[in-house]
Amino acid sequence: MLAAIRELLAKEGIRLSAPILLRDCRICRGYLLDRVGICDGTAIMLAVPYVPEPYERRNLSAYAAVRDYHLYFHELFDRILTILRVRFPTHRFAGFSDHSPIDEIDAALRAGLGVRGDHGLLLTEDYSSYVFLGELITDAILPTVTVTPGECLHCGACRRACPVSLDKSRCLSALTQKKGALTEDEERLLDSHPLVWGCDTCQEACPYTHKAARRGTLYEVPPFFRTDVLPYLTAEQVEQMGKETFERRAYAWRGAGVILRNLKKKDSDHI
Repeated sequence: MLAAIRELLAKEGIRLSAPILLRDCRICRGYLLDRVGICDGTAIMLAVPYVPEPYERRNLSAYAAVRDYHLYFHELFDRILTILRVRFPTHRFAGFSDHSPIDEIDAALRAGLGVRGDHGLLLTEDYSSYVFLGELITDAILPTVTVTPGECLHCGACRRACPVSLDKSRCLSALTQKKGALTEDEERLLDSHPLVWGCDTCQEACPYTHKAARRGTLYEVPPFFRTDVLPYLTAEQVEQMGKETFERRAYAWRGAGVILRNLKKKDSDHI
């Protein structure tokens, strides 16, 4: 079964995957496993790159420049799970990403997909931290390799580059997604930041990113992330987007009000 899954993933352009037993994962939403009728088995962790090219100009975090990754995993699982359920009818299969029954970063580390960076993200050799995580879960017990999670270089580059020294309570990425009025301090921080959604500063400073960019592996992404790329956004574009188009973007989950507030704040600063 594991060989069949890897073959399917390879056809999808997914090179970075590894199995981990569910009993070795941190279960954070057990009710999701109950819903799919799986109480024990294996999670095949997936790390999917999403940066299709080095952007010359952008005001969005790289993950928001491409279409919403939830759509990607929904389409991926529709294709793969349909095949697996036919080939292995006595077993159960399910797919998750983001809203997952397990701690995805911890499981990816334990499966051996990479190491944890000081910025808290999974660092991979080929894609640095520019990956979306997901997992195929089955009730089958598949062969796994015990991995002791590693650590990054602790070079301090991400902390030095971060405008708030990796202080999660003041994270600029979270700030750009905050609803409602901003405090004066929050407005000042937003003004000091070039992006209107998210923040990639710590990732950009990381030696893993520099290495992956030089080798070119950073940009080896599935076709989904090469279509409808929008790295630079204007308020006019948001206001002219139809509902269906807007909902394909990562910033849609907060509604148009938040991203428009940020865009118009940036515009007013340049008047």
